[in-house]
Amino acid sequence: MRFWILISFVLLPLFGLAQGGTITGKVTRMDTNGALAKASIFLSNSSYGTSTNDDGTFTLSGVKPGQYELIVTMVGLEDHSQTVLIGKEPIKLHIALMPKVTQLREVVISTPESWRKNYEMFVKEFLGVSENAKNCKILNPKVLNFSYRKAKETLEAWSDEFVEIENKALGYKVKFLLKSFACDNLNNVISWEGKILFEEMPAKASQKKIWEAKRNDIYYGSSQHFFRSLQNVKLDEDGFIVMILQRKPNPKRPAHQLIMKNITKYESAGNIDSLNRWKNLYALRRYDETLIRRPLKETDITWGTDKEGIFALSFPDYLYVMYNRKLETDDLKDIYHPLNMPFYQTSIITLYKPYALFDRNGSIITGGSTLIEGTWSKSKVAELLPVDYVPGDMVLTEK
Repeated sequence: MRFWILISFVLLPLFGLAQGGTITGKVTRMDTNGALAKASIFLSNSSYGTSTNDDGTFTLSGVKPGQYELIVTMVGLEDHSQTVLIGKEPIKLHIALMPKVTQLREVVISTPESWRKNYEMFVKEFLGVSENAKNCKILNPKVLNFSYRKAKETLEAWSDEFVEIENKALGYKVKFLLKSFACDNLNNVISWEGKILFEEMPAKASQKKIWEAKRNDIYYGSSQHFFRSLQNVKLDEDGFIVMILQRKPNPKRPAHQLIMKNITKYESAGNIDSLNRWKNLYALRRYDETLIRRPLKETDITWGTDKEGIFALSFPDYLYVMYNRKLETDDLKDIYHPLNMPFYQTSIITLYKPYALFDRNGSIITGGSTLIEGTWSKSKVAELLPVDYVPGDMVLTEK
């Protein structure tokens, strides 16, 4: 079964090569004006983070120039979020946190057994099942809350505290403030919303070299690599081939939700004949597809906006992206691939809005604007890199 990834959270930092900037400030409690010690301060989805001192003050230094989403969080208080633009001049902030207003969520009553089943499903779809995922561990699983809707076959998860993840494959400790997570089995869509801080794990130089090689391998051919290449007019040089894919629903295949509903129904009833019929219908391609085999130039699909460092992406139908320096190793049955083309890693972008905005760092900054299928959708939290990540000088061998 192939899952798609819905990009539903906003990533804001911009990549830059200038000297690092500095953010200083003080965090207080709004109702008492008292200083807050040990509040978490970080730039979302990056490796920049710290905590306040006893007097509520903090400093973030060496920050790459650009636009970031600064997050301040503390248990019992409302999170603070604001956009900051790092340049030559230091930024000084005074941030006051409000007492948290209790949000009424659906009351979830679960047994230890149901929690365990939900947790196992969550780990599989959140961390993934790759070799990297096998070296990832959630350190505080009990902070997670789950709700499983059987009728919709949807697992939801959330946490009011940081979900702490140790990624020994890439050398990061990841602190994930998970606001929402949903795994929709009927539509094969996974989405999440949250704020992330990456921290380097200590290690010997030999281990760090191994981590850097793995990070490079993940980066090259990734969506982050693609969007950086797109804005720098380096698609061809960096190994990307971009074309337009046209799709029409396959008239012989019933609606996907109906297929999944009947498979579940007849599997439970033990009706083998009906079950096999609906499984055969499931195996049919969802679409009749045509690939327009004219490689696109960067200027065909993207342009700069009136805001420095922000770019727009727009195209008709679907954007078909191949990376010709790596072959796809998995059987992606839902991804159209002509038999007379090399089986390169391939991803498909769907726009839910007329255009999507992305930044210099290679991050989509318009939440909920894109749907990703194919190779990129296989990457889960175990393959996440900070948005300020810059690959080393390692050159990957073509496969």
